[in-house]
Amino acid sequence: MHTKLIKAPTRRSRRRYTDEFKRQAIEACRQPGISMASVALANGLNANLLRRWVTEHLDEAVGTAISPDQRPSEIAEPTTPGLVPIKVVMPETPPSGEIKIEIHRSQTLISIAWPVSQSTSCAAWLRDLLR
Repeated sequence: MHTKLIKAPTRRSRRRYTDEFKRQAIEACRQPGISMASVALANGLNANLLRRWVTEHLDEAVGTAISPDQRPSEIAEPTTPGLVPIKVVMPETPPSGEIKIEIHRSQTLISIAWPVSQSTSCAAWLRDLLR
């Protein structure tokens, strides 16, 4: 075997990104509903590298170096809306009417009418029937 025929692998050079490219990538990450992973994938970046850029950008904006454990989640990642409390008001008069259920089995039709005021017992009966 001749050692002169074997080429040594070329060293990979470190990629350099312009400040403008970094700024655009960071701004894309800060858009609502956009994940850092998707921005990194779309731009051919490592997601960890992009996360570091965003972290450094936030540290510069705050003016102090904050560890990722201390950083508020609403700044580091876009948040999804939470549950909104609502007040349920029950009607003063009980509802009137009927719950009508029709069950079709083969050539048999079963029709059931249940008073709306007894809807909880209807639900329990239906649950037992369908088990």
